[in-house]
Amino acid sequence: MNLSPAEIEAIRAEAGRYPEKSAAVIDALKIVQRRRGWVSDDSVDAIAGLLGMSAAQVDSVASFYNLIYREPVGRKVIHYCNSVVCWMQGAEQNREFISRCLGIDAGETGADGEYTLLPIVCLGACDKAPVLMIAEETYFNVDQTALKRILDDGGQGDG
Repeated sequence: MNLSPAEIEAIRAEAGRYPEKSAAVIDALKIVQRRRGWVSDDSVDAIAGLLGMSAAQVDSVASFYNLIYREPVGRKVIHYCNSVVCWMQGAEQNREFISRCLGIDAGETGADGEYTLLPIVCLGACDKAPVLMIAEETYFNVDQTALKRILDDGGQGDG
């Protein structure tokens, strides 16, 4: 799968902002993911070619960042923080609740393709644990009542 002309143009524009093209690798990955939902091996190869990098270099960046998806995901990704603080505050019970409500377990995408449930090491809000993120919206002090409201709203609420 080749990059679209719009993706190539956006990546070149970002690369032009840096002294070294390769510095735009995260931007390039985000551009592709924003348009496609995830970053395929073909996209990694194409990004590498545009930025003068090896595919292994691009893949190492993509696989390091847990918000870059290297496999297809649902339209909305639910990241539940499973750090020790969130775990102590009920993150595991929240994960079980989400699994029951959506019929998916961690690492799975629902049959309708709406949600993917993924753990994340830390969302950087330990003082507001437990925390989860749906798409780009972060939710703090989440309990099952809040989860029900969030899921009923389709993950569109105000964090």
